[in-house]
Amino acid sequence: MSNAAMIRNEQHMEQLKDFSGLQFGNIGPTDIDGFLDFGNHLFIFFELKYKSPTLRRGQELALERLCDACQSEEREAYVIVATHETKVPNKIDVAGAVVDKMRWRGKWYLRRKNRETVRELITKIREELG
Repeated sequence: MSNAAMIRNEQHMEQLKDFSGLQFGNIGPTDIDGFLDFGNHLFIFFELKYKSPTLRRGQELALERLCDACQSEEREAYVIVATHETKVPNKIDVAGAVVDKMRWRGKWYLRRKNRETVRELITKIREELG
């Protein structure tokens, strides 16, 4: 694994972030668990959930809008939602998390039957794009 893929400071990752000062009515911040940029031609955002793939509606809307806004004639954009069963304090193997659904070109696609991992789906997407 390259140094670029590793967490630089695990202690900082453990710090809780207080977003309470950034509430604007019903609107508040959401996080994105990961983002890959393949040469400004392919953007992949991913969100991990523990056991259940359910996104809160606000988070789902944010991911939809971000993905759809990045999609263009020059760039493909995807959101991958995957599940894991890793309990705290163990590290989550993001590459091995199982894909539940993905968003592409304005639509959500269920992937539950495929039982592919995040790594497998990203590899497949990259191969299809050439």
